[in-house]
Amino acid sequence: MPLGDHLRELRRRIMWAALGIIVGAVAGWLLYNPLLGAMTAPLEVITERGGEAALNFGTVGSAFDLKIQVSIFLGLFIASPWWIGQLWMFVTPGLTRMERVYSLSFILSGAILFVAGGAMAWWILPHAVEMLTSFTPTMALNLMDARTYFSFFMRVILAFGCAFLLPVIMVGLNFLGVVSGRTYLKAWRWAVLGAFLFAAFANPLPDAWSMIAMATPICALYFGAVGISFLRDRRVAKRRAADAASDL
Repeated sequence: MPLGDHLRELRRRIMWAALGIIVGAVAGWLLYNPLLGAMTAPLEVITERGGEAALNFGTVGSAFDLKIQVSIFLGLFIASPWWIGQLWMFVTPGLTRMERVYSLSFILSGAILFVAGGAMAWWILPHAVEMLTSFTPTMALNLMDARTYFSFFMRVILAFGCAFLLPVIMVGLNFLGVVSGRTYLKAWRWAVLGAFLFAAFANPLPDAWSMIAMATPICALYFGAVGISFLRDRRVAKRRAADAASDL
């Protein structure tokens, strides 16, 4: 395909992806109130235990701006299969049949792991809000900036979603022949240290047990990717040995 046709195809895929994100943002606009209720549920727990907590919208239009931001954020999540599929369809015509299978499996596994990481963060965040606000003195109240509060939620969810993509990146580099499984295994100590450091910084809870609970699945995913890389390296070595024997 000529370069001009490639650019036109890319433009068409980007337009379809953007349209899907817009539709997802509309759905996110409709889901905003239920999501708002779920995110502010920890504040109700603070009130139930005798404290006071409330969200503060500092300007006249801040509530509207926040709703738009959250809707777009939800739209990216909701429409992720669509816009990732558009990217895959743009790349697919230049791939062989086996490469298409590999790329589709990477996309599906990446989407599943990203959602799994976000789900873990979603499970931890309410406990984090409850624990961190428990240090508020009895004579004070928790008056939180709404934009900061929701940004805190979204950043933690995004960070853990991206962290769970680690095995996809590792296996992808292995399939490209950049890094071998043996190299990954040699670096396991640094990988475990990095997982715990990431959990220590990204974990909003101050206790060590929650950090361990967050770092453990990341380490498990790392070693799972190491196992897949070893299997792939063994298969490649057997194929090369068979090719070398046939050339003799």
